[in-house]
Amino acid sequence: MTPMLYFRASLLLVLLMPCALHATGKMADPIRVGVLYSSTGTMATSETRLKDALLVMIDQQNERGGLLGRPLEAVVIDPMSNWTLYAEKARQLIEREHVKVIFGCWTSASRKAVKPVVEELNGLLFYPVQYEGREQSDNIFYLGAAPNQQALPAVRYLLETMQIESWVLAGTDYVYPRTTNRMLVEFLLQNGVPVEDIMISYTPFAHADWQRTVADIRKFASQRGKTAIVSTINGDANVAFYRELAQQGVSADEIPVLAFSFGEGEANLMEDQLPVGHLSAWNYFMSIDSPENRAFIASLQQQSGGLVTVANDPIEAQYIGFKLWMAAVNAVASTDTNKVRQAIIGLSVKNLSGGEAEMLPNHHISKPAYIGRLGPDGQYEIIWKSLADIPGDPWIDPVSVEADKGH
Repeated sequence: MTPMLYFRASLLLVLLMPCALHATGKMADPIRVGVLYSSTGTMATSETRLKDALLVMIDQQNERGGLLGRPLEAVVIDPMSNWTLYAEKARQLIEREHVKVIFGCWTSASRKAVKPVVEELNGLLFYPVQYEGREQSDNIFYLGAAPNQQALPAVRYLLETMQIESWVLAGTDYVYPRTTNRMLVEFLLQNGVPVEDIMISYTPFAHADWQRTVADIRKFASQRGKTAIVSTINGDANVAFYRELAQQGVSADEIPVLAFSFGEGEANLMEDQLPVGHLSAWNYFMSIDSPENRAFIASLQQQSGGLVTVANDPIEAQYIGFKLWMAAVNAVASTDTNKVRQAIIGLSVKNLSGGEAEMLPNHHISKPAYIGRLGPDGQYEIIWKSLADIPGDPWIDPVSVEADKGH
């Protein structure tokens, strides 16, 4: 089933729902849900899966009777990987389409474009991707990892467990990689890494010609001790980056990559040349063996008619946020922004790892941290897990993060 046919089928299901009828026989007004993900442009590689997964979740909820006795209706808009358009389309969703909530954005650039819009119009944005911290808004709920839940524990693992001596911080040139790398440099310097053993490289979105950058990384590594690449590369540039590493014979044994924005979805695009052995740090992997995860993956694949075959961390984060939003709406019997915002704090729902995700007063959630090694089947073998769930803290001092040896 094509994405367009699937979306039409989703809307048809909503329109035909028996539960949406009033006692008078009239159709109940739907609750409109904004879906703000790019289906075109450099971020479509990552964001399309989030859109498709959210449509499945909306369909499943409608089959269970909708919300407050009303059907949910997805309003899907493609901002085409254009940060300015994210702001414009968010305004359209709230002012013209009258959505009650928006799920959307991947990059921090897109989130920061939407932030003043939802604040001005008192909308709600549920943002499902890891980010650089240093932000908090009454109108945004941050479902992805703050640095203390992903980047900092992962780099500590490289430093203490893998005993990495020299560091390549490679990122896409925008706010998330630059802010994250400033924190990581501070962290590494405080832990005794000489500044000359840190290389920083930024490339544009959709960067495709990695030959010179990879050659520079090889040269840097050849002159120093054990080297790792910490990657904040985003979007479809990831595919070209890993392919160039393979082309130049850089293996995971020689120079491992630890990525923060490469997961099962991106790996699914590289069946012909998987970056086997390289690492990713997330708060969820599809390979997690729990009853909740097995059931979720089966239902996601079945309900989408095969359109969604791969689950990843942002999909799980969106699943958690969707459940929390519905729980808050049910608690106050209203979709009013102010009421929902107040009610959601302190609520918790099951995550897909078998634990609980709680919405904290700072609009972040508690999450376990994982590091996985990519296998030849495109799935990650978990090689490290935090001992306990980590509360998201966007303002944490990186040098104060305590060691979590994990297991």
